[in-house]
This record gives sequence, C-alpha cells and structure tokens, in this order.
Amino acid sequence: MDEKLAPYSLLLHLLILLGGACSGNGSVEMDGQTLSHSKAHDHTAHADMRIEQVHSHSSPHMHHMDSAVIVFFFIEDLKQGNTIPIYFPRRDPNSSPHLLSKEEADSIPFSSQEIDYLLHFYSFPQGSPQATAMEDTLRECEAKPIKGETKLCATSLESMLDFTRTILGSETETNVLSTTHLAHSNILLQKYEVMGIEEIQAPKQVSCHTMPYPYAVFYCHYQESKSRVFKVSLTGENGDKVDAVAVCHMDTSHWGRNHVSFKVLGIEPGSSPVCHFFPADNFVYVPSTTSPQA
Repeated sequence: MDEKLAPYSLLLHLLILLGGACSGNGSVEMDGQTLSHSKAHDHTAHADMRIEQVHSHSSPHMHHMDSAVIVFFFIEDLKQGNTIPIYFPRRDPNSSPHLLSKEEADSIPFSSQEIDYLLHFYSFPQGSPQATAMEDTLRECEAKPIKGETKLCATSLESMLDFTRTILGSETETNVLSTTHLAHSNILLQKYEVMGIEEIQAPKQVSCHTMPYPYAVFYCHYQESKSRVFKVSLTGENGDKVDAVAVCHMDTSHWGRNHVSFKVLGIEPGSSPVCHFFPADNFVYVPSTTSPQA
C-alpha cells in the first residue's frame, strides 16, 4: 500500500468498523442486523410536507414513503438558519458487517450467476429477506452504469483504494469525509437547523455507499457531471448535533425518471440540482489539496 494512502486507510478502517449496510428502501435483517434496503418551489413548505408524508403515507408522489429516503433536499435549502428534515440511521457497530481482506474477498464468488452457491454458503433460504438483499445488491453492482458514471462494488479495502487511485490519480493524497454524530437522540427522522456550511472545492470526488450483504460491500462511484461537496453543521429539534457530509448533483438530466430523489422532491430529471446527506457509514474521497470555502 502506498505510504501516502496509509493515514486515511487507518481512518477508513475505523469507519468500516462503525459501518452497516443500506440501499434503496424497505428493510431486511441480515446476521441479526436490521438493514435499510432497497437516490420554482416553496422549499420550506415542501420540507415540512416530506415529514408529514412519511407519517400519513399521503404523498402525492409516493404512495408509501419510507422515512429512510428523507435525505434528499434542494441546494436552495442549504442556507444558515434554514430547517431541513433528515433521516439519519443508527447502526450497531458490533453487528455490522466488516470489510474483508482482498484475499478473503477473492476467495468468495461475487456474482449473481453464483447465487445458489452463495445462499448455500451463507445458509440463507431461497426467498428469505437475506437472500433477496443479496440478490438485489449483486444485481445493482452488475447493472450498467448511468451515462458519465464510473463505478465499482468494492469487496475489500484494497479494491476500494485501487478504484479511488484510478479516479483521483495514483499520486494524489486523499482525504476521507464522513458524517459525525456529536450528540444524538433515538429520533431517526427529525427537522435539523443548518448552523454552518463549508464547501469543499473538489474537482473530482468518489462517493462510497454501503450495500446489504453478509460482509461489507461499498458501492463506490464517480460521476463526470458537476457535483458540489459540503460539510454542514446541523442541530436537530430533539437535541441532536451532526457534522454532516452532503453532495449536490448539479445535473440530473441523465438519471432515470424513477430515481427515488425525484419522487421525494417532486421534480423531474434535470429540472433542479439534487442534494443528499450521507449517513455515518458512507463517505466521500476528495483530493487533500482541496480547500474549504465558507
């Protein structure tokens, strides 16, 4: 491993130990852990509506809105003093899947064509929630990337670092940005007041998201279209304090019309930038030479 990568590799390892797995909507349980399974307006009124829709299930855009998808917001919402509804999951690090070494990961097939073998290997019955989660993860990992996207489902630390070096440059020193909970209640979905905003000027960034699987799998991807990265200080109405990472995708015209963010925000592809917060076990790689902007 390159010496330049060693410092943030240690940080990444700590993040992984704290990580869980989530993707999409709904929920399944795997190895004892509950996993989320499964992206001109009056923004303040719409934000309030997002929480009401979750509780009442009366959304005009979604018949049943899972609270876990309330992470999307408009870039105009990102103003000091503004209030945004956000769902931040809580996951038990003791029951979270851990990232395997490359040697371990390479010894186990990671392919939908081997699903029968994998279900037998992990003793998951066909059609069980665990089996469904595995099948969905493999299907998403094998799906063709959207236009302008480069992606990898990393099954080991080494594969993740190799992918990051490929995108950001083999000689580029890298920082890892993650969401940190400074104080939190048991309320997962609540309104947060924006206390401070810091934009990270990153010409390129790699985002990594946890996926439901028996061991830790991260969907890491880079999109050629412009994105903006922010660190946001938040205070929740229930006393929670969060230093959160958020990414805003400035061009969504190439996204699928059924992307969950459009349903949550009530917009069409390409009509508005789409921003989203990262849970604590997801993270963003950026070049360490980038400078924060107030």
